[in-house]
Amino acid sequence: MSAETAARVVVLDHGSGNVRSVVRALEAAGAEVELTADRERALAADGLVVPGVGAFAATIEQIRAVGGERIIERRLAGALPVLGICVGLQILFDAGTEHGTRSAGLGQWPGEVTRIQASVVPHMGWNTVEAPPGTRLFAGIEAERFYFVHSYAARSWQMEQIGSLPAPLVTWAEHDGDRFVAAVENAALTATQFHPEKSGEAGATLLANWLRTLPRRGAADADRTLPATATDSAPAAAPSASTATLEEPTR
Repeated sequence: MSAETAARVVVLDHGSGNVRSVVRALEAAGAEVELTADRERALAADGLVVPGVGAFAATIEQIRAVGGERIIERRLAGALPVLGICVGLQILFDAGTEHGTRSAGLGQWPGEVTRIQASVVPHMGWNTVEAPPGTRLFAGIEAERFYFVHSYAARSWQMEQIGSLPAPLVTWAEHDGDRFVAAVENAALTATQFHPEKSGEAGATLLANWLRTLPRRGAADADRTLPATATDSAPAAAPSASTATLEEPTR
C-alpha cells in the first residue's frame, strides 16, 4: 500500500494498555495511524479502531470518559468503519456480567457477554476460528490460528437480519467445548475477540484485509457534516490518571 493511498486510521486513546501494539501493527499493515481521543480527528479518519483490555465495566467507563461512545455512534450513523478489538468487541453488545454485576454496553448488538464455561479459564493462547462464507476479514486466512486472552465472551448471537440489509457475518471459536463469537462483520462495524496485533502473520493479514475495505476519504469528504446523534453535543472528558496506565489483565 503506497503512502499516497494509505488509509488514515485513528486508534481511540481511552487508556487501554494495548494501544501501542495496535498502533504498530496497523502501521506495519500499511496504515497512517494516529493515537488520539480527539473527536474531530476520530470522525475525519478513514477508520477508527477501539481496543480494549481488562474488565467490561472499566472499559466502558474509559470509553465514555473520552466521549468515545458518541464518536462510535456518529461514525456508524455516517457508515464510517469502526473496528473493535477484544473488550472493544464485548462492549458493543447490550451488556456484560462479571462477578454478579451487570454493566450496560453500547447496544450496537443484542445479547450479553458472560463468563466462558470451561474447565480452564482464561482462554489463553492460539486457537482456530470458524469463518463464514463470504468473509472479507478472513480472506486467505480462514484456516489460520489467532491469539486469544479472555475469560468472558458473547456466547450466542441474537441479531436477526433486518429487511433487505445484509445479515452480519459471524465468526465462531470454541474453548473446551464452549462456543463463542470470535469476530463480527456487520457493514461498517467490525470486531474481533482475539488480538490481531498479537497474532503474527495471520493477524497482520487480517488487519490488511480490514484496511482494504476502508473508503479513502478526501478532505471534502472528511469535512462533510455527519448525521448528528442524540448525545452529540455533550462534551468529552479527559481520561483519568488511574485509567491511563491500565495494563493488560485482559478479558
